Amino acid sequence: MMTSRWSVSIACLTLLSAVGCASKGYVNEEVSREVAAVHTRVDEVESQVEANQQRLDVQGERIEAVSGVAENASQTAREALERAVNAGKLAEGKLLFETALTDDKVRFAFDDKDLSPEGKTALDEIAGELVAANESVYVEIQGHTDATGTDDYNLELGYERAQAVLRYLNMRHGVPLHRMSAISYGETAPVADNKSSDGRAQNRRVVLVVLR
Repeated sequence: MMTSRWSVSIACLTLLSAVGCASKGYVNEEVSREVAAVHTRVDEVESQVEANQQRLDVQGERIEAVSGVAENASQTAREALERAVNAGKLAEGKLLFETALTDDKVRFAFDDKDLSPEGKTALDEIAGELVAANESVYVEIQGHTDATGTDDYNLELGYERAQAVLRYLNMRHGVPLHRMSAISYGETAPVADNKSSDGRAQNRRVVLVVLR
C-alpha cells in the first residue's frame, strides 16, 4: 500500500512539473510576442516622428525663404512668393526678379485688355530672360489698374490684362501654363497718385514676379 501511495505521489509531482513547465513556456511565448509588438510600435512611432520632423524642416525653410526676400522687393512680390511657397510651386523658394510693364511699354489702350505690338516686343525681351533663367522658374503675372471705374470692374480688367500676358508667353514662347499664374489686384495696389494722369498711367501696369 505504501508503494502505491509513493507511486501516486511521484506521478502527481511529475504531472504538476510538466504542467508548470508548459505554463511557463506559454507565458514566455506570450511575453515575447508582446515585446515584439511593442518594438514594432516603437519603430512606427519613430518613423512618424522623423516624417513629421522632415515636414517641419521643409516648412521652416519655406518660412525662411518668404522672410528672406530682398528689402527692396515690392509688397505684391512678397505676397506672390508666399502664395507660390504655400502652393508648393517652387524648388528653392527664391525671388529672382520682378518687372513692371507700364503703359509706356505694354501700351494697353484705355479700357482695353489687348496687347499692342510694343507690348509684345517688351514681352519678347522678358521671355528671353525667362528662358535664360531655365525651366524651373515660376511666374506670377499681376494685373493692376488705375482707380477709374468700379472696384469690381477694375478687378476684372486687371485679370484680363494679366491673362493676355500669360497667353502670349505660352503661345508665342512656349512658357508652360503650369509654370505661370495670373492674378488681379485691380486698383488696390497703386504705385502713384490716381489724381493725376501720369499717376494713373503708372498704376495701369502688369507686373511679372519671377520665382524659383
